[in-house]
Amino acid sequence: MSTPSESPATRMSTAVDGVEVLGALSPSRAGDFLSCPLLYRFRTVDKLSEPFSPDAVRGTVVHKVLEDLFDLPAADRTPGRAQAMLEPAWERLVAEDPGLEEMFPADGEGAQVADWLTSCRSVLERYFTLEDPRRLEPAERELYVETLLDSRLLLRGFVDRIDVAPDGAIRVVDYKTGRAPHEMFEAKALFQMKFYALVIWRTRGVVPAMLQLVYLGNGEILRYVPDERDLLATERKVEAIWHAIRRAQESGDWQPSPGRLCEWCAHRAICPAWGGTPPPLPVREVESDLSADESVD
Repeated sequence: MSTPSESPATRMSTAVDGVEVLGALSPSRAGDFLSCPLLYRFRTVDKLSEPFSPDAVRGTVVHKVLEDLFDLPAADRTPGRAQAMLEPAWERLVAEDPGLEEMFPADGEGAQVADWLTSCRSVLERYFTLEDPRRLEPAERELYVETLLDSRLLLRGFVDRIDVAPDGAIRVVDYKTGRAPHEMFEAKALFQMKFYALVIWRTRGVVPAMLQLVYLGNGEILRYVPDERDLLATERKVEAIWHAIRRAQESGDWQPSPGRLCEWCAHRAICPAWGGTPPPLPVREVESDLSADESVD
């Protein structure tokens, strides 16, 4: 089981002197609330544990390999070298959190781990059909970013990669180990990227020239060119989400939003939409410093 703990962002967040920060929000937690306010409550307020997901852990391992790949000299960033880095990355992850092995039943565990690692290899192979890392020199990788809005809401999260062109143009890149969404759902996928672009704009004074989602599940790339109007709209949306979170906190009314995503939810047994009963709310419902974006997809 995955047990909530202090988030990496909490450890890295800088002190905000002389300002009473209303709270902190990340793309993943904002996305949770938009998808289902009750899911947000379970994850951020109740801090309930969830079983490790093979898909989510695949994303973590593949992200780590792609991050470390750029530590190598350009000529060594080959498919074979990436494949050789996969099992050590998995072993380091298990050493840090032995509970990860719970993803695979003890009966036949070796075969299941091998099959899972094969699926990770397929994802890595697909990456090399989309980009040639020998021709890239990222400016930043797994970069923690944060900014304090005028409303005193702290935005923060981790960006997979930032590329900076010779003319200073910034490209924000995020890897997704799943499949690209249907056009109807692209806006939801781009929200995370616009969130990051907003933080970068507020901290560096430059609107990123390109937002790029690299979908390794089916080998597609989604690109978007933002402008200041986009980012101002994103800022308004983020603040509206935060106000909705605060209203739910004050009323104690965290409504479920039943839908297709319920099939993958770890909390269906205690969800009223499925006949369950949530646990009593903690005395302190929302911490002043909410969890930031810790997951990879």
